[in-house]
Amino acid sequence: MTEPRLWAVVGATGTGKTGLSLDLAEALTARGRPAEIVNADAMQLYRGMDIGTAKIPVDERRGIPHHLFDALAVTDDAAVAWYQDAARAAIRAAHGRGADAILVGGSGLYVSSVLWDFRFPPRDEALRARLEAELESEGAGALYARLRRADPAAAERIDARNGRRVVRALEVLAQGGETHGGALPEEPVLWHPSTRILATRIDRDELVPLLDARVESMWAGGMVDEVAALRAEGLERGVTAGRAIGYAQALGQLRGDLTRDEAVAETQALTRRYARRQVSWFRRYAGAEWVDARTVDAGVVASGAGERP
Repeated sequence: MTEPRLWAVVGATGTGKTGLSLDLAEALTARGRPAEIVNADAMQLYRGMDIGTAKIPVDERRGIPHHLFDALAVTDDAAVAWYQDAARAAIRAAHGRGADAILVGGSGLYVSSVLWDFRFPPRDEALRARLEAELESEGAGALYARLRRADPAAAERIDARNGRRVVRALEVLAQGGETHGGALPEEPVLWHPSTRILATRIDRDELVPLLDARVESMWAGGMVDEVAALRAEGLERGVTAGRAIGYAQALGQLRGDLTRDEAVAETQALTRRYARRQVSWFRRYAGAEWVDARTVDAGVVASGAGERP
């Protein structure tokens, strides 16, 4: 048999990545090559964040090994550099067992950190602490203005409200490095030479109502109860988890800052915006094969038909 491969199933939220990854794993197994799934959704890393992330339950995983789901507590910080090491270790381990690895998720920076051969800039804890203190005292807007003056291109790639990313960019610049906000080098080189990327897509006029309905079903399915339980575990203290789309709004509802309808509407709007950013991100993947997960034949894909050189 050929050497184990790395597959990536990427795309916007709600476009069928999970189902396609399971179908692909089964199709590969049927062809004599077992497959294992590695999570590339930043929020599915967190234990207990299930309804709001559409995390597939264990009993629906068809017996396929899944890795890096429920790997962190909601109070942990999901650093991309940590994730890169953990995901690549999981992929190497799967390959060591003779299995293909299927990287699945829509968190663009996380996916890129695994697929492309690049290194994150070093960390300077003392500098980071100083910048975080300034963030606390001056606010994200002041630090973002500083970043915009120092590196306008980096500032364009970063949400001005995302204090964590602004601090990280300033930390890197202060060390004489280049920010990594774009995630892709000028001429990206694959980390694993035998990689195939499948990008799932649904036309936006079809996707928007699906996303809106998905948010409604999250609230109907117990989203607020899930968040209340996670709140008791420290969700509000989590730098990353507590700000996740849907979770921040459910927390607002629990605190009385938002009504139920306001929380749902805000989550829907943010989800639609996030999906647009995801599509823009993955369009930069020159080697990606765009497919409709609802109609693509996973068996044909697994056979190598239509594969790009």
